[in-house]
Amino acid sequence: MSPLSSFSVAIALLLLAHLCESSPYKNQDSGSLNEHDENSQRVFDIVVHGILLWASMGFLIPLGILVIRVSSCTSEFQPSRHKKVFYVHALLQVLSVLLVTVGAILSIRNFENAFNNTHQRLGLALYAAIYMQLILGFKRPKRGTRARSAWYLLHWLLGTITCLVGVLNIYTGLQAYHIRTSTNTRFYTIIFTAQLSFMVILYLFQDKWDYILRQGMPPGVVGSYGNNDIPLPITLSQQVEDDQVKDSFNEPSMKSNALGTHFSRTNVLNKLFQLT
Repeated sequence: MSPLSSFSVAIALLLLAHLCESSPYKNQDSGSLNEHDENSQRVFDIVVHGILLWASMGFLIPLGILVIRVSSCTSEFQPSRHKKVFYVHALLQVLSVLLVTVGAILSIRNFENAFNNTHQRLGLALYAAIYMQLILGFKRPKRGTRARSAWYLLHWLLGTITCLVGVLNIYTGLQAYHIRTSTNTRFYTIIFTAQLSFMVILYLFQDKWDYILRQGMPPGVVGSYGNNDIPLPITLSQQVEDDQVKDSFNEPSMKSNALGTHFSRTNVLNKLFQLT
């Protein structure tokens, strides 16, 4: 299990434990339970709705962005590895859409959808954006076509906005839950902020991963992390070839110096014979 998955499981367990402690069914006699049965069921529906939408917009969608970011920032992956990463990204996004669908059905059936507050309005816009993003994902043009650039820009822009607005709507949902039930939501806010900060740190770290690897290369190694991501050291055979090339450039100058010395000696001898 990855560190991010372990961290998320721990958050879910903490949330469930806290919800059990603050459950409206605890320490109530039969009379008060019957009296507040309807209100308790509504609170329970709100909690389930919040967990579903947190799992979708607060965890799976950002995790899918992190996964596809690994594929785009790390050049050492083979094409088959890139394909597997893409399928993981697609699977995470499809799961998030399924959870959003369940949460939307729950809210339509059990809540008063007057859309008179920020949380409900943002939620309605997010539902439309998520389904539009799903359609864009299945209508992906082939590489090398003119439509691919426009599709990529729209897909990236819509995904980024959906992720940011989804995170914002989780905070507005916590505030609405506090207003509706008078429950202190500071614990949930701190936990979600910690999880979000951890994912942002991972996003920034993997963006600089290749650069960090290049900083660890020794000074005598010449190479770059390009398409193959393979360092290219200077070998002994390359050094011998370089020396041979240098010798070939120096050879004409050495020959010219030898010829000049020969002709100068010949001229001196001719002058001596003439004098005698």
